Order: sequence, then structure tokens, then C-alpha cells
Amino acid sequence: MKLNIKYRTLKKITGPFLLAASCLLFLNFYLGSFNSQQILDHQKLAKEYYNSDAQWYLKNIPFFECSDKKIQDVYYYRWKLYKAHIRNVGEDGYVITEFLDKVSWDKEPYSSLNDATGFHILEGRWLKDRKYIDGYINYMYRGGGNDRHFSEGIADAAYNYYLVNKDSAFIESQLSVMEHIYNLWLDHYDLKKDLYFIEPLLDATEYTISSIDASGGEDGFRGGDAFRPTINSYMYGNALAIAHIALMKRDTALSNIYLQRAQEIKNNVQADLWNDMLHHFIDRYKVNNKFVHYWDFIRGRELAGYVPWSYNLPDDNAKYNSAWGNLMDTTKFLGKFGLRTDEPSYQYYMKQYRYEGTHPECQWNGPSWPFQETQVLEGMANLLNNYKQKIINTSDYLKVLRLYTQQHYLLDGKLNLQEDYNPDTGKPIVGLPRSNHYNHSSYNDLIITGLCGVRPSDGNTLVINPLIDNSIKYFCLDDVLYHGHNLSIVYDRSGEKYNLGKGLIIYIDGKKAAIKKIDNRYEVNIGFPIVIKPKNKIDLALNIWRSGYPKPSASVNSEPDSLYQAIDGRIWYFPEVNNFWSTYGSTSNTNWYMIDLGKAQKISSSKIYFYEDDKTYKEPDNYNIEYWNGEHWQSVDEVSRVPASPVGNSINAINFKSISTRKIKFIFNNQKRNLAVAVVELQLFKN
Repeated sequence: MKLNIKYRTLKKITGPFLLAASCLLFLNFYLGSFNSQQILDHQKLAKEYYNSDAQWYLKNIPFFECSDKKIQDVYYYRWKLYKAHIRNVGEDGYVITEFLDKVSWDKEPYSSLNDATGFHILEGRWLKDRKYIDGYINYMYRGGGNDRHFSEGIADAAYNYYLVNKDSAFIESQLSVMEHIYNLWLDHYDLKKDLYFIEPLLDATEYTISSIDASGGEDGFRGGDAFRPTINSYMYGNALAIAHIALMKRDTALSNIYLQRAQEIKNNVQADLWNDMLHHFIDRYKVNNKFVHYWDFIRGRELAGYVPWSYNLPDDNAKYNSAWGNLMDTTKFLGKFGLRTDEPSYQYYMKQYRYEGTHPECQWNGPSWPFQETQVLEGMANLLNNYKQKIINTSDYLKVLRLYTQQHYLLDGKLNLQEDYNPDTGKPIVGLPRSNHYNHSSYNDLIITGLCGVRPSDGNTLVINPLIDNSIKYFCLDDVLYHGHNLSIVYDRSGEKYNLGKGLIIYIDGKKAAIKKIDNRYEVNIGFPIVIKPKNKIDLALNIWRSGYPKPSASVNSEPDSLYQAIDGRIWYFPEVNNFWSTYGSTSNTNWYMIDLGKAQKISSSKIYFYEDDKTYKEPDNYNIEYWNGEHWQSVDEVSRVPASPVGNSINAINFKSISTRKIKFIFNNQKRNLAVAVVELQLFKN
């Protein structure tokens, strides 16, 4: 991995001191990386939660332990869910998907959707290998992935990614396209009101109050254009992000333009979208018809009214903070099994308008959505960190977090996050195949920045403010990569769990850090940032376009829908959604899968991922790799094979002496003829 070290200080440092500091930081990084104190047993936890697939998680995630075992279990499940949604797209790097199943409205060929991107970036910024989010942001901006299909806060999320990795060169490279896309949203800007408007469907929230009432209560999928707190908050956050990045590039003129834009949005949201009677930020209608009228408020509170706090938009005063008094009211937003998207007092609360066959489809007239529960928890964390109020406390935060945590179990008691839930009964609502392990929210970012209290910033001082109460006896967040340093946070109320002392203890690069307590918050000096550049190897077998080369063929099950799943850049082992080519139905003990690369390529390694459930599918007894040498098939000359025997639901890595070939064949030998071989992904690399 290439290492690029960059330092920022408040004072000018020159000469020998800079050289000494550079050497010290370089040494400290490597000593910290390889000798840092691990509080938790990473190997044991990875084995417990990921079995044979532990390797990727050991390399990538911060490890976590908590006295609330359900929160801990969901934390590890959410990394499993996240990894399943990482898609390799070749030279463009990676994207993160929202659905495991293909849906008709995603952007082909990558199956991306821009409405969930902000959550994906905030969650993925804590992975140690930056290639995933770097590639994703590059695609969203310079690769044209942000098609404005939905409203979005991607620039804000990308800037918050920078606050964790401190790679100014990378984030600055996105600026021109960020600004271009920001200005395209003028097509959703009302010059008379100086506010953004949007149709709820394109705000990713169909069947809201504005769209239902604009139809006279008959529909609500389309229509209902309104000036919403959501899109205006996203544009506020994006404007601030652009202003910060422009300032990093020393373009003060551009920075000031976007600071002014952000301030104008803030002023107008507070002046025009705040409803004094309802004590809430409320939509006003853009549409004007026989049912609703331009600039009138909608007739009820929606959970979307808390989104401004996700971006620290409202002023800190009692008027706006009063909105939070409605959140924990069981007659309003707080349901038994989650937060309601609007209140039971609304005339069309939970009325089901739309179906896919017999299955209810997505609606936002009451159902509890992980999407907006994430936004509310983000807003609550900001409220508890940045505002002076006594309406919401850490116990409220934990109550909402635990309701959200429990939703992950509400489908037959198994960990499988669905699209939405009935907040009064707890039952998943949509329940379509696409709903399994749904990725339009975050969770682990909430644990890291909320419960554990890591508040990323641009400076070398880090605020740690855990949002906990007496129900949390201990937690440990271990080996977080922050500003290039290894950070571990331990909270042990009694001091008996970890035997490191009572209360909060912080380690930086394996050394106990000095903590300064200021106004019930804790501060530590992280030190100068170390920027670690990612390196991406290109998979020569990948074909997400399902045409041209590489071209697959097989001894069995050779229809395209089966063949291309083994080279589509997607790897997961969830039994609810299949993503593999298999030998199912074959009567032979030996089967093959061949890839025609279209032209001769140099290859020296391969990775194979088998799916197993021990019912229908099992890894093969053995496998071999052959290549076409121009005259006949020849076995590769293997250098190493890890593991030595095939393993399912994990990586099988093979290194061999470099070959040049157009065609390569994988041969699977299997005596367990009652169980088929399933190949989730085949990858080929130059080195």
C-alpha cells in the first residue's frame, strides 16, 4: 500500500524540526500499526461472527464489544451486510449497492442508486481499506454515477469521509463536479421563495402527506411537489461541504459563495418551513390544485422534520429545539417497534395504497423506516453534542437506538434488515425478495460517532463524547483508523471488565492518551495526520455488462443469468438471495467453468469464492486451474494455495507462475454428488 504523509499545523514549521517530526511520525505510524495494543481478541470475535470469512473483516473493520449484546451482534451483522453490498466494477473501482436483488429503477450496469449513497459513505469511511469508498465517490462524481435520480447529501458525506482519512488531494479532486451537480439542482429551486422543492417520490419518500393529500387521498405515489425540510437540508450540507473544500484549495471567493448559499438556505428553512403551531419543520406545497394550495403547510408533522438537525442546520434556541418534545411521545412519533414517519392523528395513517401482487409496497404515511431512523439518530447525536437543551437526553438516544437495533431481528427472529416495518406491530411490511438485507441506512457509523462518541474533525484534537447512560456498563471500540492513527476507546464503569481502570480510557497507536475533560466531553490530541493511499488490483475476469469479453461458458447451467453471476463483482453468502453459478443438476463428478478473456492476458493469481449451506451446496473436494497454451489445455504451475483445501463462504486464493493466455478454465471435482458446487465469484489478477 502506498504511503503518502501529509502534515498540517497551526504554526509554520520549517527546517530540521520538520525533518525530525516527519521521521518521528513515520516511525510512530509503523510502530503503532504493527505493535498497537489490541484490547479485544479480534481473531476470536471474527471467528464468532464470520466463521471462515473472517479474513476480510480482520483487515478492514474496527472491532467492538458492548454490555448490550444485541447492539454488539447487530454491529457485526451490519458489517456483513455492508460487505455484501460492495461491488467491484473494474477500473472504476467499487460501488456500494442499496439492493442485493436487481430493481428496475437502479442505474445500470452498476446497480447503483444515489439516494442511499450518503449513508454508504458515512458507514464505509470506517473501513481501513479506502479503495471501496474512494472508488465509489469517484464514480458518483467523476464517473457520472450521481444522476440526481433522487435528492441527496453526497457532497456532505464525502467531506465527512475526508474528516476521517484527511486526504485533501482526493476530496479536492471532486470539487469541480460537486459544484456542477449542485448547480444542476437549480431546476428544483423556486426563485420567489428561495427554497428547494421536490416531489416526495424523488425524495425517496413516496406516499407522504403532501403527495397523498395532493391526490385528494386517492393516491400519493407521484405528485405532491413541496418545499421540504429534507432536500433543503441536503443542499445546505452540500453547500457547506463545497465551501470547506474550496477553502482547502485556497479559493476563498468560491468558498464565500457557498457559505452564503448555505446561510440563505438556513435562514429560509427557519423562517418559512418552521410551523409555530405544530412546533416542527413542515413541508409547504409547491403544487397548486383543487385539493392543496401553493405555499400552504401540509396538515401534520412528519419525521422528516428532524432531518435539519442531521446537518446541524437549526439555530440552538428553545423555539426549534421544542420539536424534539414530540419524538418520544407514544401518541405521536414513538411507536412500540420504531419511529413512525408521521403521526397516528393523520387521516391516512398506515392506509395501504400500493401493492406488488399481494405484497404491500413502500409508503411513508406511518411505517418505520431504517432510512429515517438513521437520520433521526444522527440528528439526536448532533443535538446532544452541539446544542444546549434539556428535552432529549442520552437515555432517549439509547431507547431509539435499541428500537432500531431490534428491527434487525423482526423477520422470524433472524438478523435480516428489511425495508420498513409496522411501528405498532413490529412486522416487516414489504417483504419482497429485494427487501432482504436492505442497505439504505447506516448503523455502525451511529455506534462509532454516537454511542462510542467519536466526533470527527479537521483538526488534530478529537472530541470523544459517548452517548451512554447507566444501562451501558462497558464498551470497547478497538482499532479505529482515524487520521491514519490507530484509535481505541474503552469505557468500563467498574474497571473490572478490562482491568485498565474505571471510566473512559483512550489509546492512540497503542499508547494510553492524555484526556482533557471540557464541559462533560473528552478531548485527546491525535497528532499529525497520516494519509494512506489505497491500491486497487484489477480483476481481469470481471464482466458486469454481460456482453463482450470476458465471456464465460460452463459444462452445465450455461444460461447467461447463471454464468455471469460468477463474474459480476458481487460476493455474499446470504441464503435468502442467491448470487452464484452452480453445478446443480449435473450428473458428473467433474464440472468446469471457462473464461475467454478475448485476448491474451498475463495472469499469476486467482481467487475463488464458494457458497455452501450443507443442504444443497458444498465446496468441491478439489479444484484445478488450466489455461489454453495455444495448442492444448495445461495446468498452471501453482506456487501457493490458501487454504490448502477448498473452503466455503470464504476466499480461496491461488498464486501460480505467470502465464499468458486468452482462456482459463476452473475444474471442480466433487464426489459429493448429492450436493452441488456453487461459485459466488471467480477473479483473475496479473500479480
